[in-house]
Amino acid sequence: MGTEPVPKVMLSMGIPIILSMVLQACYNIVDSMFVARIPDSSGLVHAGEYAVNALTLAFPVQMLIVAFGIGTGVGVNALLARSLGQNDKEKVAKTAGNGIFLGIVIYLFFFLFGIFGIRLYLSSQTNDPVVLAMGITYLKICTFVSFGIVLFSIYEKLLQSTGKTVYSTIAQIAGAFANIILDPILIFGYFGLPELGIAGAAYATVIGQILSMLIAMLLHYTKNKEVPNGISYLNPDPAIIKEIYAIGLPAIIMQALMSFMTYGINIIFGAVSMAAVTAYGIFYKIQQFIFFAGFGLRDAITPLVSFNYGLGNRQRMKDGMKYGIIYIEIIMVIGIAVLEIFAEPLAAAFQLSDETARLCVLAMRIIAPGFLFAGANIAIQGIFQALECGIGSLIISLLRLFVVVLPLAWIFTKFSNAEFMIWLAFPIAELAAFLAAVILMRRVNKIQASPAHSAEFQPASKQILIP
Repeated sequence: MGTEPVPKVMLSMGIPIILSMVLQACYNIVDSMFVARIPDSSGLVHAGEYAVNALTLAFPVQMLIVAFGIGTGVGVNALLARSLGQNDKEKVAKTAGNGIFLGIVIYLFFFLFGIFGIRLYLSSQTNDPVVLAMGITYLKICTFVSFGIVLFSIYEKLLQSTGKTVYSTIAQIAGAFANIILDPILIFGYFGLPELGIAGAAYATVIGQILSMLIAMLLHYTKNKEVPNGISYLNPDPAIIKEIYAIGLPAIIMQALMSFMTYGINIIFGAVSMAAVTAYGIFYKIQQFIFFAGFGLRDAITPLVSFNYGLGNRQRMKDGMKYGIIYIEIIMVIGIAVLEIFAEPLAAAFQLSDETARLCVLAMRIIAPGFLFAGANIAIQGIFQALECGIGSLIISLLRLFVVVLPLAWIFTKFSNAEFMIWLAFPIAELAAFLAAVILMRRVNKIQASPAHSAEFQPASKQILIP
């Protein structure tokens, strides 16, 4: 990360992470594609669409679990990479150990939520007894066995922080394929197994996540030689935890905002129709393939820029920023083209009702152009995380995922052509966030270029202060 040409390093690190992140998107979209085919039972017509709706309502909690896991991992990733650049082996070991400890704590929190909070959460979005029952069944399994996805997120970032992105991708691929294979077997009861329906989708998901976790653990402990390991490093160190969350907390909030936005949109769009809620849920999962590819490159930007920040190499930092933005924008342009050209076949893959499919196609056609702004936002957030500008990253997330999009979506539901207008909230929010990101990025560049900013970097938290 300190010597090879930046474009080469970014692609060698980023491509495996992109593959890993895109495969992660498979978990939910594959579940939706298979549960959409659940056959109607006596007295229940369109059972598959009810199941897709239940998964849509459950999805924000799954996103929140991932938010805590990945956000904590982002803090571990950046702190560990910088400590490696500073050749501080003791801090490297404590960072890794405390990251694993925090993963265990996060799992216990969501296990308790699975016991006490699921019914109340789902009831706030629907009063349909069929959707509610399906959602409770699915979400209980996903929360009770959430240690797989949480701890995988930590071990994945430990491998990525040392540049071993291929190993984290191997773990992700194994879990994704296990999920894809097990989904139809457990949902429809093939090979003599019981037909579990929506519960089968949940079991397939958590089994895939556990497999990914186990493989990532094995690869970390056998291949990550730069990171010392030991039981003693699991002891919580308040100073290390504080540093992890100085970087990771804004990332958690950023990821959690995606969950809160989806939860809010589910409620707001429910005033339009159940079809709008389901269409948004399907669109969001299709969109994840594109955004997760962008997130994958962002996760290559962060350790690369952070490592050279700790090393004191300003030119490589700038190159990491430049190529990161360029590459993510290329991904977004490809994503826009795919959604605009193949909107109808993509919607048809879920066997939706005519009304839901029509709204899903409309969502893709209207929202996709905003990906140009979203790509820049994602890249700049990765840069801010690397430079410990967590507040700047948080401001961008608040604008694109909460402050602008939810009020606009609610306002647009009041229009006579609400089924068209509601989708405009998303590209408008991305544009607003992009304008703020440009202003914040210019301020960072100005501080970096100032005479007071010495060639030998001082602690990042004292350099870059974005209110």
